[in-house]
Amino acid sequence: MTFEFATAQRIIFGPGKLAELPNLIQGMGKKAALVTGTSAERIGPVFNMLKACGVEPAAFSIKGEPTVERISKLSAGARELGCDFVIAFGGGSIIDAGKAMAALLTNTDDVMNYLEVIGQGNPLTEDPAPCIAIPTTAGTGSEVTRNAVLKCEENQVKVSMRHPKMLPSIALVDPELTLTMSPEVTASTGLDAFVQLLEAFISHKANALTDGICREGLKRVSRSLYRAYLHPEDINARTDMAFASLCGGLALANAGLGAVHGFAGPIGGMFKAPHGMVCASLLPATARINYQALIERDSRNPGLEKFKEASRIILNNPSATIDDALERLAGICMQMFVPGLSEFGITEDDFPAIIEKARNASSMKGNPTELTDRELRIILEDSLHPPVDGDATLYL
Repeated sequence: MTFEFATAQRIIFGPGKLAELPNLIQGMGKKAALVTGTSAERIGPVFNMLKACGVEPAAFSIKGEPTVERISKLSAGARELGCDFVIAFGGGSIIDAGKAMAALLTNTDDVMNYLEVIGQGNPLTEDPAPCIAIPTTAGTGSEVTRNAVLKCEENQVKVSMRHPKMLPSIALVDPELTLTMSPEVTASTGLDAFVQLLEAFISHKANALTDGICREGLKRVSRSLYRAYLHPEDINARTDMAFASLCGGLALANAGLGAVHGFAGPIGGMFKAPHGMVCASLLPATARINYQALIERDSRNPGLEKFKEASRIILNNPSATIDDALERLAGICMQMFVPGLSEFGITEDDFPAIIEKARNASSMKGNPTELTDRELRIILEDSLHPPVDGDATLYL
């Protein structure tokens, strides 16, 4: 058994842990690039915390998903202001933006030199500036991943800037920061965490360490996702979800993902669609097609046995089968009002371009077995509209 495992230099987890930020930034510098969303009220406590301990914050706002052009512009601005380190405070897109900016503070070539797929994919030559990632959603696990997903509007695709040293210096995960998430955001981000854990678990690049992390994450997300959706004030459910999201990030950074995320990247680049809901839309059909492909032509694949194990974890039932789990996945999507892909403007005319781009996506390389173009098309066809049946009974 051989494997490599990489993660953030420090992970600090627990309700109320944001209060430790002043101690954590000691020695990082006098000027911080504070990368956030568009809510000035939300970042007020962090802004004031920095000022109180003698650090000058320079706020950089990201509206929606970070684009190649926007990150290039903000990074140049942060360099001109003399920022010493980065604090990324927000959802997965904000943290990705912060990681990219930390890298570009010290690596000053054009960002295209570092991008996968559409760029040169060159490695960083200088260590990134220190970066503290503080998630305010529970979904992507971006606080412990080594890449930043950026949208290139010109090429209509999402691509990664990736390097081992892009792992944040500190991942500060405080579940209390997720208490204000709406049910819609809870569903979208939580389902993303669910998909990431399942895909990393059955990935052909998984190892014993990521398997253990996924088992714990799947247990927590299965018991608490719907509880957090219905009762946003439930700190125990929010803590479970924040931990599940962290587990998903730890696992995917070391085991990769699969076909759901292989599709989600191209779709996110071509259409205005929330990443988590795109993943949820694709989940039932992708799980079914993967299962069928493994049974028909790759029955000795370790992913098949782990698919069965995941089914038992998801349903908290030692007798559960994959068919039971597939029905439950459809039910989850029904219960949380997951739309079909058609709601995002996708039609069958778009399938060839989506499939072509998905084949080149880095996430597709972790799928437990290689899917044919026909199987990829069936996934898209069956994901166009929401499931019409499924076991919608969830643990509360």
